[in-house]
Amino acid sequence: MSTTEEAPAVAAVGTGIADPAPLGLAAFALTTFLLSAINAGWAKTSTGGDWWGYAIAYGGLGQLLAGMWEFRNRNVFGATAFSTYGGFWIGVGLWLHFIAPTAKNPLALNRDLGWILLAFAIFNLYMLIISTQVNMAVFLVFLTLELTEIFLFLGNFTTKTPALPPDPSNSGLIVVGGYLGVITALVAWYTSAAGVLNGHTGRLVAPVGRPLLSLERAANRA
Repeated sequence: MSTTEEAPAVAAVGTGIADPAPLGLAAFALTTFLLSAINAGWAKTSTGGDWWGYAIAYGGLGQLLAGMWEFRNRNVFGATAFSTYGGFWIGVGLWLHFIAPTAKNPLALNRDLGWILLAFAIFNLYMLIISTQVNMAVFLVFLTLELTEIFLFLGNFTTKTPALPPDPSNSGLIVVGGYLGVITALVAWYTSAAGVLNGHTGRLVAPVGRPLLSLERAANRA
């Protein structure tokens, strides 16, 4: 996650490895899109579980690997973000496999999701604040994701009819969360594509915007 509009190098300086951020963003975007399409009510003729395997294999493992490589790049923000959301998708997949089938009260599953999403909304809030120091594209990923998580946890807490896979007809809030999730995925895909293109060419081709705030510049002025 480059901190300026300058094109990132193909390999991070001093590490000898390519920037893992585009992979992490692409993995996050695809899995988010699949689940959000269901929440938005677009996938009415599907099983509703097409996102499950990709939650573990791509959104989970792909992001976790990207997070580990970000540690290698000494990028604490990217490492924390990708590792956490990789764990999120793996955790949701494991919850669906081991816990959901044993639930005696189906409505309790929506409450589980509500608590999970609330916890990640709290994490995402401080990452959103910190993302103001990265670039505009990354900031928009975390902003749209924060809104998505807020609507989804409220929808899962307030829905009156249990549903797993998610049934957006149960809650208008979940439908809104689904649409916001699709927007989040599109923003993340753009940011990923920009990272691939800029890194491949070694120059700025797809803009990502400058940081909204810079504590370093503020400290220098002081």
